[in-house]
Amino acid sequence: MARNKEIAIGFIVGIIANTIGTLLYILFFSDLGISETLEAAISQGYLGSLLALGAILNLVAFFGFLRIKRDLRARGVMIATLLCALVILCYKLLG
Repeated sequence: MARNKEIAIGFIVGIIANTIGTLLYILFFSDLGISETLEAAISQGYLGSLLALGAILNLVAFFGFLRIKRDLRARGVMIATLLCALVILCYKLLG
């Protein structure tokens, strides 16, 4: 039970890190607001790329957990990253 809890915590941290990474990328590199940038990304077909750039922040969480010997949480972050990659893949194939 504690094992699943640790993985779930890492997964949640991974999703949050990906979201924050995407928002930070938009804030620093886009001239538009957040909603306008997301609308433009959807209409121009680069939402997957935007999400992938946001996932870079997951590296910080992943290696941070490994550094403090929280391997199960790092596994959760990896699962969140893989889920993001699958979402991007589906978006690219279906969109």
